[in-house]
Amino acid sequence: MATSIELHAFFHLKPSPSASFLRQRSHHSRFTCQSNGPATAAPSVPAAHVDSDPRKQERTAVRLGLPSKGRMAEETLTLLKNCQLMVRQVNPRQYVADIPQLSNLEVWFQRPKDIVRKLQSGDLDLGIVGLDTVCEYGQGNEDLILVHDELEYGDCRLSIAIPMYGIFENINSLEDLAKMPQWTNERPLRIATGFTYLGPKFMKDKGLKHVSFSTADGALEAAPAMGIADAILDLVSSGTTLRENYLKEIDDGTLIESQAVLVGSKKSLSHRAGVLDITHEILERLEAHLRATGQYTVTANMKGNNAEEVAEKVLGQASLSGLQGPTISPVYCKSDGKVKVEYYAIVICVPRKALYKSVKQLRSIGGSGVLVSPLTYIFEEETPRWRRLLEKLGM
Repeated sequence: MATSIELHAFFHLKPSPSASFLRQRSHHSRFTCQSNGPATAAPSVPAAHVDSDPRKQERTAVRLGLPSKGRMAEETLTLLKNCQLMVRQVNPRQYVADIPQLSNLEVWFQRPKDIVRKLQSGDLDLGIVGLDTVCEYGQGNEDLILVHDELEYGDCRLSIAIPMYGIFENINSLEDLAKMPQWTNERPLRIATGFTYLGPKFMKDKGLKHVSFSTADGALEAAPAMGIADAILDLVSSGTTLRENYLKEIDDGTLIESQAVLVGSKKSLSHRAGVLDITHEILERLEAHLRATGQYTVTANMKGNNAEEVAEKVLGQASLSGLQGPTISPVYCKSDGKVKVEYYAIVICVPRKALYKSVKQLRSIGGSGVLVSPLTYIFEEETPRWRRLLEKLGM
């Protein structure tokens, strides 16, 4: 029997008010007043608001959508700042900003789901959101293309959770849940969720019958205890909230592992002037910073007759190879009025988790004066994701 799906709420998106609307409103609500105080200059109008009516002209600025609220918004701004891309927002209440380092780019603060929708409608060219949001609201749209799929924050998973007690006490897998005799066509398994596309699709793909979905926003963990639903489908980070509400995840019940991603419109990347160039720079900055995260530069001096001899010692230790290999250069010192080379400087790149082990190995083969400093960027000859993006675009 086919999966039964009940959707009790539907989303409908209307275009956001344009600048032309703001101008029209100002014309219809003119009034004057007198004041004895000093005159105050009206704030200047950002370029994004000037002549932005699409009926008058095609926009030329590239648009990047960023989350407007919450932890995702904060971490996104922090990441961009660490990549030397400072988002400049004149007023925190304004939904438009810019990045001085990238000319002809507008930043628009939007709800994550609206970022995905406006990428599909062509009102945005690029956006940073969670992968779960892309999958739920993009619904497999081929115009949405992942530019960077691992921005390394916003980690969570979309999972099915059921009560720990009652008829679910010994239910630990999706297979167990499907075999429960309680679910019938007249009395299906009720799942409360905000993911009304991914949820039904997952159940259909898994072949589960007698399932219905109801939409709910926030505090889903209370739904089973209130009798509103039998299970929930929601985002989980640590799982603490589930456990505190006597809920548990089940085996094979995770729909998607999610984190923040950079997503773009394929049409914009292929046809809109300037989008590809800006995307290239953003991608290079992101890749260089993320590649350097957790990496340290280790420098040490070592005695040796020549650079090759020192290199042999260093490469004899597996954790001292660095990215491509150690950099070894002579250290010049003056002794008895003559310039001599008795030491060689070794420079390697080491991950944080192997830092102390690497320092110990360097010292064990004669290294001294060990210096350690964190890395900020590691630029490759070519960003790997850039090549993959061009392939997706057929370029």
